[in-house]
Amino acid sequence: TFGGTMLQGGGPCFRSAVQRARAILSVAKSSARTLSEVPVRIDDDHEGVVTSPTVGLGISSDMHLPGTASHTPLIGLSDIVRAEMRIRDGIIETPAVSSKRFSAMLGCDIFFKAEFLQESGSFKERGARNALLNLSPAQREAGVVAASAGNHALALSYHGRLLGIPVTVVMPEFAPLTKVMNCEGYGATVVLHGDHILEAAAHAGEVYEKGAGMTYINGYDHPDVIAGAGTVALEILRQVPDLDYLVIPVGGGGLLAGMALAAKELKPSIKVVAVEPIHASSLSAALEVGRPVHREVTPTLADGLAVPQIGENAFKLIQEHVDSVVTVSEEEIALSILRLMEMQKFVIEGAGATGLAALLDKDRIPGLRGKRVAIPLCGGNIDAPVLGRVIERGLASDHRLVKFSAKVPDRPGGGARLHSLIGEVGANVKDIYLERAHLKASVMTVQNTYLVEVRNLDHWKLLRQRLEEAGFEVIRTEDY
Repeated sequence: TFGGTMLQGGGPCFRSAVQRARAILSVAKSSARTLSEVPVRIDDDHEGVVTSPTVGLGISSDMHLPGTASHTPLIGLSDIVRAEMRIRDGIIETPAVSSKRFSAMLGCDIFFKAEFLQESGSFKERGARNALLNLSPAQREAGVVAASAGNHALALSYHGRLLGIPVTVVMPEFAPLTKVMNCEGYGATVVLHGDHILEAAAHAGEVYEKGAGMTYINGYDHPDVIAGAGTVALEILRQVPDLDYLVIPVGGGGLLAGMALAAKELKPSIKVVAVEPIHASSLSAALEVGRPVHREVTPTLADGLAVPQIGENAFKLIQEHVDSVVTVSEEEIALSILRLMEMQKFVIEGAGATGLAALLDKDRIPGLRGKRVAIPLCGGNIDAPVLGRVIERGLASDHRLVKFSAKVPDRPGGGARLHSLIGEVGANVKDIYLERAHLKASVMTVQNTYLVEVRNLDHWKLLRQRLEEAGFEVIRTEDY
């Protein structure tokens, strides 16, 4: 016995199951919780799968479209513990990487949970595998269908292939090409339909679930999926002792709900902060009225978070366990992707970098200074063309790619002095555009618009000062 809770069984997986139970007990003790508050039993009928003696906390497999109410009880900590035991053989326990450079820059101890290292590139594998393993034999044979902007589709496709379960995924028409091709590479049937995830979900439910008898697996509100996502928090709490904050991206709400539930149950003192893009703020909309509501989303770098309505099951858990919600701009998301590439050598998609974006403004989340903060980098599936555009957007946000205009004489050598000054201060011209027609100045002048690389904001200020001292009127083109 451990802390009064019986661990039974003698199957071949019993030793590893007991080791996992000891790890759970360690987390509970470090969080001032007793194991009696974490109802866990290891049953030899399930070959080391953790089950709960508490009836009524079982996970249903009959969830349908996003935003629909669940008629089953919400999940509890025991469901997340069972999910961890169930999926452990097919999921990577990703590291929680301590970042000295980000810690120094942000004034707190930063730990990145590297979920982008999962085989299909995101945390979504946890919920997908958990849901697939809970299917009945008949459901496995009929196959599953899901609507996804990409990562849930990839996770289902990958684990469907491993488990021999047919998978059909319906993606919005704007889904990244990389994710579409990878799903097809895993053997899934891919259908592109609708402008956003709700339209894709409606099509999946009507045509495939009702028409073909497949099981619909919601990518963020299915209880099995939420429980699987919660296993990220169990790992973080084991990997990072004395954690003070979790800063978690939110779209449909599954990752946030599962992680917040697990973290708060095991360590009630921990602060959980949700982060969403300002262009897809469905959680903020729901909190304003106390229930999930539709909010229009506009194109965002965090395409994996572009969900117009927070999940209903997820929202109930979020209301209970999340301390605060903040929003971030596209500029901050782009800059976070760039910072992670340059400082940590991580290539992260927009949704995965959204948590870090909240910390770029040090005043946005009060109380972080000197604290231990964990951020899940939840996905790394970004198209190469998009990555190129994001890098340029990030450089512009960081004042390292500057656009400005200046008038020069319209004659041979008229811009030579200006070009010389740019070189003298160590800046680099990437592009020049000459405007003659749409000017009110003398017809003997031309307005040159420059795209210039500089080191930082101070370097740009030095360049501008030198140009103005030489008599050039400099107009910086602001972001648009």
